[in-house]
Amino acid sequence: MTVTDHLPTQLEALDERGRALMFTSARTANSFADTPVTDEELTSIWHLTKWGPSAANTQPLRVVFVRTPEGKERLVPLLSEGNRAKTLAAPAVAVLAWDSRFHEHVPTIFPTRPQLQDHFEADEAMRHESGRFSAALQSGVFVMAVRAAGLAAGPMGGFDRDAVDAEFFPDGRFRSMLVVNIGHPSENAWFDRLPRLADEDAVSWA
Repeated sequence: MTVTDHLPTQLEALDERGRALMFTSARTANSFADTPVTDEELTSIWHLTKWGPSAANTQPLRVVFVRTPEGKERLVPLLSEGNRAKTLAAPAVAVLAWDSRFHEHVPTIFPTRPQLQDHFEADEAMRHESGRFSAALQSGVFVMAVRAAGLAAGPMGGFDRDAVDAEFFPDGRFRSMLVVNIGHPSENAWFDRLPRLADEDAVSWA
């Protein structure tokens, strides 16, 4: 008997409260309460994220949790000016990156096709495209995992990637892609909800 033999054939839908937490009422936090975020909470975020999909189960996403004043001093000057104050106020910050040598783990995480390691090694362009794509997919799951942990997420793309890489990943193997503030929202954390596209502008049927 395999692990998949125990998976349900009928999946359960989230109720309205769960959908609101994860989607319809959730939004990016722009300020944070002075409430600590524990190592256990941050670990639980990763333990949810790791189950998300990636191409051939390659899991190229890497996370650095920045929690100390010293870590903030290294990170905050590398952010766009508009992102600095809220990052200083956030109890925790995650720097999300992708591993350009992710394929070295293939024999462990895809043991039925270990030859994929050689395939990725032989084609750097394809490997990098796959790594960036899968890490981006995992990054979306990471934001949802923050929400599932009962915390607010503030994902940001406004930062100097080359400078962040030089500061946090100096060996060049990991490449930064997203910075996410994490914490409990303050009373004025939310901007007004902005409009979403109409169905006819975003969805078609074939």
